[in-house]
This record gives sequence, C-alpha cells and structure tokens, in this order.
Amino acid sequence: MKTNKKYKAIDIFSGAGGMSIGAAMAGIKVVAAVEYDKHAAATFKVNHPNVEIFPTDIREVTLSDKYKNPFVLFGGPPCQGFSTSNTKTRNSENSNNSLFWEYIRQVKELSPDWFVFENVEGIKSFDGGTVIDRLEEEFKKLGYKTSWKVLTASDYGVPQNRNRFFMIGNKLNIDFVFPDKKKQIVTVKDALEDLPNLKNGDLFDELEYKQASVSPYAKLMRGKVEKASQNYVSKNKEYVVERYKHIKPGQNWKAIPEELMKNYTDTKNCHSGIYKRLDPNSPSVVIANYRKNMLIHPFENRGLSVREAARIQSFPDNFIFRGNLSFQQQQIGNAVPPLLAKAIFKQIIKLTPNGKNKK
Repeated sequence: MKTNKKYKAIDIFSGAGGMSIGAAMAGIKVVAAVEYDKHAAATFKVNHPNVEIFPTDIREVTLSDKYKNPFVLFGGPPCQGFSTSNTKTRNSENSNNSLFWEYIRQVKELSPDWFVFENVEGIKSFDGGTVIDRLEEEFKKLGYKTSWKVLTASDYGVPQNRNRFFMIGNKLNIDFVFPDKKKQIVTVKDALEDLPNLKNGDLFDELEYKQASVSPYAKLMRGKVEKASQNYVSKNKEYVVERYKHIKPGQNWKAIPEELMKNYTDTKNCHSGIYKRLDPNSPSVVIANYRKNMLIHPFENRGLSVREAARIQSFPDNFIFRGNLSFQQQQIGNAVPPLLAKAIFKQIIKLTPNGKNKK
C-alpha cells in the first residue's frame, strides 16, 4: 500500500486499526494513534510499526504540540452508550458518552483539514437525536462544514451487512458528497471459499489455503500472503455443536429442536442473531461479538475462526491480531471495515483541491 506524504492523518479511539488500514489503502499516511485498550493498542502497533501509538486515556493526551494541522483526523468514541443493543447504557450519564467531547477537543486543538467521526447507527436516536445536533453545532463553531450519513458496508465491497454512522467535516468549505455504492455485492462464499477447513476448537497458527483459484475479493485479501494465519476457533461444548447440526444456511436458533434448548428459561428473549448460520450466497450479518452470538460457519458445524471473521470485516490476511482469543474476537467485532473506511478516504482525497493538501 503506497501512501502519499501530503496526506497525513491521526487515528483516535483507533481500536485494532481498521480505519487506519482503510486510510493506508487510500494512500493516506497515519502518523499517530490513540488507543486505551492495551490489547488493541498492541494489535495496532504490530500492524503499523512506524506509527506513534499512545496507549493511554485520550483525556490525558495532547497531540497538537507535535501533530498540528494534519490532513485528516478520524476515529469513533466508544459506542456502548449509543448502540440500540445496549439499552442499559443509553443515557447521558454514561461516561463513555462524554468521550465525544474529547473528539471535539482534538479537532479544536489539531485543526485538521478534514475529520471523520464514526459511530454506531444508534447514535442517531440517542437523547432524541440531540447528540448529532450538538456535534454539528460544535463543529460549526470551529469552522467546519459537516455532512452525515449511515452507510452499509456491503455497499462498498465488504461481505457484511453492517451499518455505521459517519459524520464528515472539513474547513475547506467543501460540500462533501458520500461515495457511490459499488454495483457488485461480495458474498460470504466469496470471502471464505479459499480458507482452510477447520473443526470446533481448532487452533492453527498457519495452514495452507484451500485453493489457488479464488474470487477477486479473496485475491485482494490474500495479497502476497502464502498461508492463512490465525485459524483459531472457539471450542464450544458438545451440546452446542449438536444444536449447530440442525441449522441450515440463513437460519438461526429457531431451527433448533425444543428438546435441545431446555437450558433456556425463555427463548422469547433470544436475539435473531443467536445461533445464526451464515448464508454463503449473501453478505454476512453483523460480525459483532460473534463468539457470544455463536455465529456459525456456512457449511461446517463450528463457529468462525479469527481469520474468517477478519475476512468478513475486510481485514487483509497479513493483518495480525494480538491478545488472547477472546480479545482478538472483540477487536474484530469492534472494528470499522477497512474497505468501508477506504471508500470514504478516497472520496475525501478526490474532493480536496490539490493546493490545500497538507505536507
């Protein structure tokens, strides 16, 4: 991935670095990142060895002394308080919700040409929609023109129906237009067809790819990598695997015979994503906490491997995750799909007059 020195960027609330991978794919050079979680920070560092990483609370970080006026600042404050799936934390008292003020502070101090604020779709309805209004108001005070939209990852080459909120701002007085959708949809089969066959609980650091002739998507993800890495599958109990056997592609827990679900006191509370077997002929459902949801491989009676989940998120095969298995799975589930980020960054570069690029 060739980057252009004119386009320097800072990644805050970076997580494992999905957005930074997308930025690099678009030709942007990430120079600094902030991530409080030590496992995600370790993952970021091993995949971006030349980026200065600040593994600390962003409330204690000042970047403007060294990194003033970058081309773009990007990131998404923790989304637990905004997500519609976390009703217990959807209130303004949640400390995570206040972290968007830290994002505003970084924009104010760093004064980037552009910023990309990313979050879950649920932010639209948080506090009656006032969060978005307040964000727009604060950025306007700082001289930024903003646009926002909820994008679906599968519209931009990612084999996953994942919705993410994006607010894009710039101080160049440019009317940002979101990138056009791709016509070609990438399916789960396209994403996984060349990855090795595995069993419940397998933990293989490296395995041969299954086939040389692959989909354009798989070819893009493989790049020059010769073996599939991090083929790690959670070990489910035998009664869980027995349940898997009754579920066909696209089906969920409702296909499991009642006698095998007796340990559930009330199946009415089961989410539709529980025990979901992926449909090979469609994009995947959201890869969030895929271990706890027990997302099932489209053909094999097991959960997804780390590499398979990373593929569905559009992380290239040379990307390595750090931490134990559950931390790796969490990092993947929390990430912004790199190809979705790439589409936004390419559009930002496209709309920026050459004379205003930062060097």
